[in-house]
Amino acid sequence: MATTKKPTKNSPAGERKSKKASAKSDDVQSLLRIRVRAYENKILDVSTKQIIDTAIRYDAKVRGPIPLPTEIKKYTVNRSAFIYKNAREQFEMRVHKRLIDIENPSAKVIEALTNLSMPSGVDIDVKML
Repeated sequence: MATTKKPTKNSPAGERKSKKASAKSDDVQSLLRIRVRAYENKILDVSTKQIIDTAIRYDAKVRGPIPLPTEIKKYTVNRSAFIYKNAREQFEMRVHKRLIDIENPSAKVIEALTNLSMPSGVDIDVKML
């Protein structure tokens, strides 16, 4: 037995979503993507707040801060070199990350962000998309 599908008047939901997504992407001509990394999450949150406040002061549309997965590096070290070989210490380094997107940044916003002074231990990567 073969079944036949009846044609519908409405378009499928997938097509409606793609139209909305394409209309949304047309509004953004340029995007300033800022990735902020630090070993301490409190310093990271303070610096991201400072970046967002600066961008909002110049009437820029900001998305974020978006928390990215924490990168954990673990190291195992022997406590003793000879007799107590099984005694080990473990250390870890955690790198916390945040992502901030600024849509259609003006020249004033970019200049203000370059003049910001960040605390030591905070790494900032800026990309224009």
